[in-house]
Amino acid sequence: MSAYARARHIFSGSAALALALWLTQAASPAEPVDVELVLAVDVSLSMSPAELEIQRHGYAAALTHDNVLKAIADGTYGKIAVTYVEWAGTTWQRVVVPWTVIANRADAEGFVAKLDANPPDSARRTSISGALSFGSDLFAESGFQGTKRVIDVSGDGPNNQGAPVDLTRDEVVRQGITINGLPLMTRGGFSGAFDVENLDRYYSDCVIGGPGAFMVPVNDWTQFPEAIRRKLVLELAGPASPQWAAEEAAHAPIVLADDKSAADCQAGEKMWRNRGWGTP
Repeated sequence: MSAYARARHIFSGSAALALALWLTQAASPAEPVDVELVLAVDVSLSMSPAELEIQRHGYAAALTHDNVLKAIADGTYGKIAVTYVEWAGTTWQRVVVPWTVIANRADAEGFVAKLDANPPDSARRTSISGALSFGSDLFAESGFQGTKRVIDVSGDGPNNQGAPVDLTRDEVVRQGITINGLPLMTRGGFSGAFDVENLDRYYSDCVIGGPGAFMVPVNDWTQFPEAIRRKLVLELAGPASPQWAAEEAAHAPIVLADDKSAADCQAGEKMWRNRGWGTP
């Protein structure tokens, strides 16, 4: 065999091996989990540094709470896949913690350690629609197969940049993804002129959607850690569970998705256009 022929033979063999490995990886089944959960957290400039820290600490405490870990353990597979994303304007999204399996306390503490290693950042504008689109794309690369796919979006104001939030919500829901909400009606940051009167109504009508969608309003930052804990338990347990009934009976109302829109889903965009500034 000539040197040229040997080279062709070796190259062909290497290419075939690479192709076989790629096909094997592509055909590998996704790891089953009870829930694939995107935690999409608002870090727009309307949030003060203190509020950003409260958010971080609230999520960290909730993920390691006994009730949340029990809800995870009670699932069919006893594990979930979670990723933590920060968002602001249309093109500003940051994966702080990539997809991670949580099946026990050690897993949860490992997730929190990664979260603590990356301090919160912030940026201008508020694009809930951008966060939803970004979050929905993450499921395709998760490597997991969840019984449920959920985007858990928290924020302190309406959409004011990017695609209309209600249309994006509908597009995401059509993919079989549930969107739950945590409207932050705290009035403690820098939002001021861009607050909407009833952010909970806005979230109910314009943001949340999909099977079993709900939201937990937060009226004061002291409520935030407990609200996050409740929300995670409910997302993992589902509306038909004893945990849901117990939480609903013991705490503030859980607001389910409303099919009839009453809020103005363009309220944020209108306020931004009428602000009187020169910045686009």
